[in-house]
Amino acid sequence: MGATKTEHFTDAQNQIATIAKALGHPARIAIIEYLLKVNECICGDIVNELPLAQPTVSQHLKELKNAGIIKGNITGNAICYCIDEKTIDILNTYFTTITQTITKSKCC
Repeated sequence: MGATKTEHFTDAQNQIATIAKALGHPARIAIIEYLLKVNECICGDIVNELPLAQPTVSQHLKELKNAGIIKGNITGNAICYCIDEKTIDILNTYFTTITQTITKSKCC
């Protein structure tokens, strides 16, 4: 496997890339949309909402958590998940900056 050379990029660039990579699967988007719909911490209901096996859902949750998109708290034997507002703010700032730059651009 080749080196990704992430050390050549800023921490902010690496952070956005990690978040974007985690968003790159439709099951993860479905998980985020479900968490937004219920607007509360969810423990076991996510598996019932997706056409995927429990281990597969757990892997997607792990990827989202590692990217900081969701956060989880242990409650008894379950982990309850919700959206991490700080990461959403980072994405919002990033895309707002892009939108403002494009709006002012005279390119093409």
